[in-house]
Amino acid sequence: MKDSCEIYCYDEPKVRKVQHALQRQDIPGMVRIFKVLADETRMKIAFALCMEDELCVCDVAHIIGSTLATASHHLRMLRQLGLAKFRKEGKLVFYSLEDDHIRDILLLSSTHSKELTAHATT
Repeated sequence: MKDSCEIYCYDEPKVRKVQHALQRQDIPGMVRIFKVLADETRMKIAFALCMEDELCVCDVAHIIGSTLATASHHLRMLRQLGLAKFRKEGKLVFYSLEDDHIRDILLLSSTHSKELTAHATT
């Protein structure tokens, strides 16, 4: 069974509507979000921040089994792209997710991943 059209035709009104909608989106910004989350370590950190309102850099390093420098590097990347924020309390730095939109993306991807795994095993 072929997985592409056998003839070339398209629905011009649909195509124009979608093209116009795409022009109003920040596609490069969306790509940056997914690129930063495509790294397994950063995904683990972001998901850990979903589970707790905030975590100290030391907590994150222990969670992912890394050095403080490595944890700080990944947290800084999440912050620079607007996915996480931080606050300093004395000598400690605490990170949290920037907002609930990021939490929603992460939880939705987790749910979808579990569904894909369940369908693959049935």
